[in-house]
Amino acid sequence: MHKVIRDETVIEINNRLPVLPLKEIIIFPYMVYPLLVGRASSLKAIEESMLLDKLVFLVSQKDIAVENPESGDLNRVGVVARILQVLKLPNGLMKVLVEGVVRGRIQRFLSVEDHFQAQIDVLVENDKSTPEIKAKIRRISNLFKDYVRLHRNLPDEIILTIEKSVSPQRFVDFVAAHLQTDLKVKQKLLEVRSIGRSLLELIEILESEMEILELEKDLEDRVRNRIQRSQKNIYLQEQMRAIQEELDEEGEANGEFAFLSERIKKTKMSQEAEERAFEELDKLRQTPPFSPEATVIRNYLDWLLAVPWHEQTEDNLDVEGASRILDKDHYGLNKPKERILEHLAVLKLSRDLKGPILCFTGPPGVGKTSLGKSVARAMGRNFVRVSLGGVRDEAEIRGHRRTYIGSMPGKIVQSLKKAKSVNPVFLLDEVDKMSMDFRGDPSAALLEVLDPEQNKAFNDHYLEVDYDLSNVLFLTTANLENQIPEPLRDRMEVINLPGYLEHEKIAIAKAFLIPKLLKSHGLKKKNVSFQKTAIVRIIREYTREAGVRNLERELSKICRKVAKKFVQSGLKDKFTISNTTVEEYLGVPAHPEKKVDDGHMVGAALGLAWTQYGGDVLEIEVNLMAGKGELALTGKLGDIMKESARAALSYARTNAKTVGIDSGFWENTDIHIHVPDGATPKDGPSAGITMAVALISALSGKRVRKNLAMTGEITLRGNVLAIGGLNEKLLAAKRYGIKTVLIPGENQRELSEVNDAVKRGLTIIGVEKMNQVLEHALA
Repeated sequence: MHKVIRDETVIEINNRLPVLPLKEIIIFPYMVYPLLVGRASSLKAIEESMLLDKLVFLVSQKDIAVENPESGDLNRVGVVARILQVLKLPNGLMKVLVEGVVRGRIQRFLSVEDHFQAQIDVLVENDKSTPEIKAKIRRISNLFKDYVRLHRNLPDEIILTIEKSVSPQRFVDFVAAHLQTDLKVKQKLLEVRSIGRSLLELIEILESEMEILELEKDLEDRVRNRIQRSQKNIYLQEQMRAIQEELDEEGEANGEFAFLSERIKKTKMSQEAEERAFEELDKLRQTPPFSPEATVIRNYLDWLLAVPWHEQTEDNLDVEGASRILDKDHYGLNKPKERILEHLAVLKLSRDLKGPILCFTGPPGVGKTSLGKSVARAMGRNFVRVSLGGVRDEAEIRGHRRTYIGSMPGKIVQSLKKAKSVNPVFLLDEVDKMSMDFRGDPSAALLEVLDPEQNKAFNDHYLEVDYDLSNVLFLTTANLENQIPEPLRDRMEVINLPGYLEHEKIAIAKAFLIPKLLKSHGLKKKNVSFQKTAIVRIIREYTREAGVRNLERELSKICRKVAKKFVQSGLKDKFTISNTTVEEYLGVPAHPEKKVDDGHMVGAALGLAWTQYGGDVLEIEVNLMAGKGELALTGKLGDIMKESARAALSYARTNAKTVGIDSGFWENTDIHIHVPDGATPKDGPSAGITMAVALISALSGKRVRKNLAMTGEITLRGNVLAIGGLNEKLLAAKRYGIKTVLIPGENQRELSEVNDAVKRGLTIIGVEKMNQVLEHALA
């Protein structure tokens, strides 16, 4: 039992008290606080206190976010408080008025089920006053008075109350209770036992709070002055406007408005756009110049005037001249060139032709983007390009509505402003790499842009007037056609740009890449020369691509090394890059040429495959082993290729007698079909006849003829079906020294489109049945 004197009243404090956790308040001695109690455990603690001596121990939570605190969630130091009044509210809550009596510390929690109860140790206060303490009190008193004057939430009457504090401890508790600061700071003050240290802590806190309050006041003063200045300017502008109206001098005499009005008339925009422009100009006249709305309206008018409405370039309709330009800029690419020349020819005959929507698809580096620039140059039109890779916001295409701050037109209108004409060549690059999210689907916004029947009235969300895109020649590019959304693909004429063949890469390197690189590296033809054999080796062993980007990088690497040697030699030596010196400049080949066994083979045959980098040769091997008729397929084969192997086996079993093999071979023989280069994925049906030949060769013991390769899909009845990539496959056969190639009869009609240089030296035989294949393949 402890005895405490408060205002000449002796209060006896029991060591065991109910504990009331507090969430958002710290209570100090001598202070009276109203509390709103709602937790079941807290209500029980109040009821327990009222039954005893109306004393309760108030302690704050360590984390106010905890709704149902445990004993470990409570601070140890708190305040013994006396309950002055209890009022039960209709909603089940309880309003309690308490008065802080003395500090206390929890020694231990007692085992009580429905509320907290603890053994309390009362902390005796030291109220001894010294000259040093009086000096600190005086300093705190001055700081606190300034703090109250600056703080908008504290009434001035507090200053009168602080002067009546009779003891240092009571003074400290009073000031701490009225500080508008963090709960952890107040808890720290509550726990300090030394009066001198408490005063020092208060001085530091008050000085820090004063700095913050003075900064806040300075900011408020600045904002207030700025607002007053703005209001003053608006008032003076209105006064000037009234005077001008009185003198009848506003109207068109105002220089800026007259200038804008004249520009709108000269721009020759559509009737709808012109009416909208004059509406916005009238609105601008009525808007105070310093208001944000005036800036929005002016930006809108600037965009309307900046977009081309009737300016257009004259088309170059000289088909022969355009053909020369296209051939000069790009080697090959005959199909897209032919389509552009057809468009020019029709345009020459009929000026009403709407611009087609062409989509160039193909692997990286084949010249899709640069072809767009060449088309613009050939037609004599301006060129603009927009990259759509990674675009996922519909507003990027159609623009933002003017309700948003910083809104702008979409990329279509922005690009037309750059083009400065209504009929540019407009390239939409990487159209297959758009995505979508919660902001919309940009590919859906492009549907209107790329539809010749709709884009004559394209409506940008920012301009909000129809704009005619029908004179624009839209070109799009994509790597993968199947990744373009179907509705968008339906609006475009797709032209596939396959990878360059080896002879095309050689021609491009000689005619385009090497001259460009020599010029950019400060070299001349007399300083360095590239032999054809060197270019072929670079293509075959140092690059593996459909385009020519890596080829250009490797040639650039050689030019840099030659430039270094040329400077070191005193600008005298001449360098010749040959097949044998390539490795000196580029190091070990990244893709060494594989050797193909072109001798008479049993159980092995050469097939031709298409890859995105060009054609290749597949060596298919078959091994026979004693077993139970199981078929093993290895070499990282795809599902279609595995099905081709099973079809070949079914054909061999069905036609065993016809092809000269034991009809019961599968009963005691395991068959293993392997396609080397096992780390490379392989798929497709075109190796079907090759697998059948290798299998029948292994089973019959007959050799496969030397220097022979084949391609074609096999059916269960022995039919040979057409395949794709014939051009690339024939080039691969020529590169590996193959003399005879078996192809499906249906593909023979495509030979007319194959370059004569590729066919020269090859004996190409068309086959329609498997027995024809075996007749030519087996010795």
